[in-house]
Amino acid sequence: QVQLVESGGGLVQPGGSLRLSCTASGSILSFNSMGWYRQAPGKQRELVAVISRGGNANYADSVKGRFTISRFVPKNTVYLQMNSLKPEDTAVYYCNADGTQHYWGQGTQVTVSS
Repeated sequence: QVQLVESGGGLVQPGGSLRLSCTASGSILSFNSMGWYRQAPGKQRELVAVISRGGNANYADSVKGRFTISRFVPKNTVYLQMNSLKPEDTAVYYCNADGTQHYWGQGTQVTVSS
């Protein structure tokens, strides 16, 4: 069973930065892609960023230019660097691995507030 463990969430002021980490129990190259999703209260879960097995990254329009997804394969870890954070980025962020099925982490809360 694949396990994804997230870390790095917290409270940050508008304009600040956070880096989320997601470590998989197996090789991240075994998945078609890995990504970050988020879900704000009362809203549907939405894709934030995704990185393919080949290393191509795609972003939601709302985070382009502010967020960067990256990975460190030897540590089976995917990162989400979030800069210039806005209150509307407040949500629970989930790591996702797209393999034979979709696997999800437990989620980490990101709150952007002054």
